[in-house]
Amino acid sequence: MSHTLGIRQVQKQKTRQALLDAALGLLEEQSLSSLGLREVTRAVGVAPTAFYRHFRSTADLGIALVEEALGSLHPMIRTTVSADGDPDERIARAVELIAGHVAAHPAHVRFIARERHGGVQPVREAIQDQLARFGEEVKRELAKDPLSEGWSDEDLLMLANLYVDQMLMIASLFLDTLDKEAGDDRRRVVQDATRRMRLISIGRRHWLD
Repeated sequence: MSHTLGIRQVQKQKTRQALLDAALGLLEEQSLSSLGLREVTRAVGVAPTAFYRHFRSTADLGIALVEEALGSLHPMIRTTVSADGDPDERIARAVELIAGHVAAHPAHVRFIARERHGGVQPVREAIQDQLARFGEEVKRELAKDPLSEGWSDEDLLMLANLYVDQMLMIASLFLDTLDKEAGDDRRRVVQDATRRMRLISIGRRHWLD
């Protein structure tokens, strides 16, 4: 009996993941608010009623996609602001980490960029909750840096959110270069991203002046 239940659980998880993958593919060309569950189930090859064994609604599916897209990013986000290395090394590391993530997961990045201000409120709120967690985690990392001595919690959180916002902006810029063959666009994004991060870094060093 337990073996049979285990097989069913594996199959259920496979179907759930297939629904997520199909939805993500369909969302390359449309917003979540226009996505129909029949489109998703048709792409997977299951009956529409099967959708409700995994998700209560397309909004619920969208929240699961938010978790899939952002939930695994917490270690990377902390690494981008770690105190290891000099400021220029940190900035270069951060930019390359963001570029690598965009190249590996373009559909997830595009989904978050579109739905962050999209028409499905529960999904917007899920994204904001994840970004708020990023801000708190970055704040804790920044607090470990000797440069943060004397900073208030409020100012550290403000700085952390600046970094998080820039990471999202930089990710969107890299996303626009993926379909272009010329490397000039990517080099310009790297230069622009580096300048943005450096400006924050310089302002940080002089904030308490």
